[in-house]
Amino acid sequence: MKRSTALFALIATAVASFAQIPNAGFEAWTNMGTYNTPDGWGNLNATTAVANVYTCTKATPGNPGTAYMKLTSKTVAGVGVAPGIAVSGALDQSTFLPTSGFAFDQRPQSLTGNWQYMAFGNDQGHIAVYLTKWNTGTNQRETVASAMHDLVGMAMSWAPFTISLTYTSTEAPDSALIVLAASGDTPVNNSYLWVDNLAFSGTVTGIQEAGQLVTNVQVFPNPATDVLVVSGARWTNAKVLDLQGRSMLSVQLNAGKLDVSTLPAGLYVVRLTDATGKEGMARFEKR
Repeated sequence: MKRSTALFALIATAVASFAQIPNAGFEAWTNMGTYNTPDGWGNLNATTAVANVYTCTKATPGNPGTAYMKLTSKTVAGVGVAPGIAVSGALDQSTFLPTSGFAFDQRPQSLTGNWQYMAFGNDQGHIAVYLTKWNTGTNQRETVASAMHDLVGMAMSWAPFTISLTYTSTEAPDSALIVLAASGDTPVNNSYLWVDNLAFSGTVTGIQEAGQLVTNVQVFPNPATDVLVVSGARWTNAKVLDLQGRSMLSVQLNAGKLDVSTLPAGLYVVRLTDATGKEGMARFEKR
């Protein structure tokens, strides 16, 4: 709870307003001695550098520009496989969870960019986007829009992508967080995601559903301690993801109830499915 509270309190103090993503073309890098790090993007190089392993590297030429970011999951001797991950802000080196995003007050329709990616074994990377707003009345951070896109198949040459955001609020956000991950729950050596030319595009004025995703799912109590109740009898299965997109729970629902007692304190997304395959989504806090 302390970590998640600090995370969202930190984001809430940001006062600048950005129309786009900081260092979205990955042209700006800082030399840290034995490695380079992309300005404005947290990654694991500071931790893996002691083993001369780097999961986030600068590569050329860009698409477009002079540089792009390569995320590659790598084996670290005595530790295991460190995931290729970067977040638009700061990243906790021990939990691999974001500790800040960036100030942002727009309502874009989608995240766009260029990518290449490939996963090995049963690995699967993803890109996640969260737009949030601090509620001064409840002292909680509320979701305005989000997107979670799994990297299905492979893209072996540069290709453009568009990831639509799903809005659950008519409010303007004050913060944004983007998570780029080459791996999923169990990272596999050499799974990679290369990214360049990120941008937000379009404008959404109301609440918008993406495809077959139902976003007005109600969950309570929120925050939850032991049991989370999902409204509506239609939902049969639930999968709980952390803010990095890692699967924390995957269970069948029993009378709409989900046991969350084993989850660490923090913020999560629950993805729901019904018998027809339609999906729903809600965000909750575990205390």
